[in-house]
Amino acid sequence: MPIHIKASREDIAKNVIACGDPGRVDLLSSLLSDTKVVNTHRGLKVVTGYYEDTKVTIATHGIGGPSAALVFEELSQLGARRIVRLGTAGGIKKDTKIGDIVVATAAAYTVGGCAIGQYMPGICGGTGADPKLTSRIMSVFEEQGIEYKYGPVFSSDAFYAESPGFAEKMEHYGILAVEMEAAALFALGWIRGFEAACVLVISDVLHGEEAFKKYLTTEELKELFIKVGKALLDVFHKFYRGD
Repeated sequence: MPIHIKASREDIAKNVIACGDPGRVDLLSSLLSDTKVVNTHRGLKVVTGYYEDTKVTIATHGIGGPSAALVFEELSQLGARRIVRLGTAGGIKKDTKIGDIVVATAAAYTVGGCAIGQYMPGICGGTGADPKLTSRIMSVFEEQGIEYKYGPVFSSDAFYAESPGFAEKMEHYGILAVEMEAAALFALGWIRGFEAACVLVISDVLHGEEAFKKYLTTEELKELFIKVGKALLDVFHKFYRGD
């Protein structure tokens, strides 16, 4: 029984966009009609409404793997069948720049971290995105002329532990960007049986002259989030309208 999301199954759509920032939930909810706030408990704002005739929930998952994992678990318990995280990330690969869009195809993480270690002790979890949902997101982006990069990201448990040396090492491993929740989302998707995907907007970079000097907020990235959020809603409407 959900403890942190005080909602019923009727309150939660099968199609969910999840964000760390409740301000981003407010922003994306503006794209829906007939909206209803179905949870504010613990500061985890959850809003459900309609995009054309497709029911969608926009949910706050908080910061970090443990917080996000409990939200993903409870959304799944309440009937969510697919969850797309729309968040921010720090650019690691040298060709990433602020404002870039990254579609995460997989997420690396510290062994035992991101809450996954307590689900699968001694085992590295399956942290690849759902391929069909991710492919559909990329196809809609291409139809709408939205440029994006794709590849693996790193899900960190310690925001302030990152350094230029960390970025160099991660780039050597083929990592595009660093964030905090994708690994938990992907692992739980496979464990609990819901489709999981993650789209990120680069809000800062960990390389070059701009490293650790600028961090853009949801408000500063508002136009990008509206653009990407609408495209994700189009994915739900195009492929999962009757689901």
